[in-house]
Amino acid sequence: MYRDNVYSNYKSGRILYLYTKLINGEAISKAEEAERFGVNKRSIQRDFDELRMFFENQFIEGKSNKKLVYDRGSNSYQLIEEDSPLLNNSEIYVICKILLESRSLCKDDMESIINKIVELAVPKKNKSAVKTLIANEMLHYIEPRHKKHFIENIWEIGIAVRECSIININYLRQDGKCVERTVKPVGIMFSEYYFYLTAFIDNIDKNAEFANPDDIFPTIYRIDRIISYKVQDKHFDIPYKDKFEEGEFRKRVQFMYGGKLRIIRFRYKGTNPEAILDRLPTAKIISHDNEGFVITAETFGDGIDMWIRSQGNLIELL
Repeated sequence: MYRDNVYSNYKSGRILYLYTKLINGEAISKAEEAERFGVNKRSIQRDFDELRMFFENQFIEGKSNKKLVYDRGSNSYQLIEEDSPLLNNSEIYVICKILLESRSLCKDDMESIINKIVELAVPKKNKSAVKTLIANEMLHYIEPRHKKHFIENIWEIGIAVRECSIININYLRQDGKCVERTVKPVGIMFSEYYFYLTAFIDNIDKNAEFANPDDIFPTIYRIDRIISYKVQDKHFDIPYKDKFEEGEFRKRVQFMYGGKLRIIRFRYKGTNPEAILDRLPTAKIISHDNEGFVITAETFGDGIDMWIRSQGNLIELL
């Protein structure tokens, strides 16, 4: 018990102890603390009153945005932040749902990240509620078949992107062939279960290796298929006018397949094109009549063809 400590008999010691717990995001029960220190509840209540005044004065003077509040549901005091830069419980739950639905990581990696995020929830009853809400999904989580651990790789490759460092990679292609490449990394992207590296290949004969030698866009590599890599102590430079705009590229490469930049036009025969417009960020409705919506979109690669076929009779390519 804390009351064995030599300072526990002093009020200042109690207040510092309570202050530390509050700052660490813990919810504090008045009854439990009274028992801990061997004093009555009124003494602990006075400690809380003084702490509340302290935090309110800090708030008024603009030195802090923390306030001490009493939660009747848990019968405890806790410190909350007005306009907090931290995640609230609803945001924590939403992030956990998105991560689980992405199915992008091995189960142990996913569990580790989810548990760390849930630990940010306060008070304890909310932490328990978030865990309960996602427990079933976590139990039945299906990890990707490649079963690769690559979180640290993504960070190291991300640093290489930021510092414009050239990377040597050994890459397992979809056809099962392993190739060596020296690349200039320009971005990391995520799409439908997988993380991708976008990079320009250095010193390659485009006429011999590329189906489209005039392709000015980066090559796309699934990060879990990078067998090994080495970041060189060598940097590349791209003039500002030619810098890779990941956000603009991302609007056009929805399916992570190579190919040309294309403008397609198709008729959507459904009643509401909202899902189509969300799927293709560059899509625009050109016209609408009894036969459906005529839509145009700028897209990169051949993946759009497979997607259109998967829509059956709902989409007619014009």
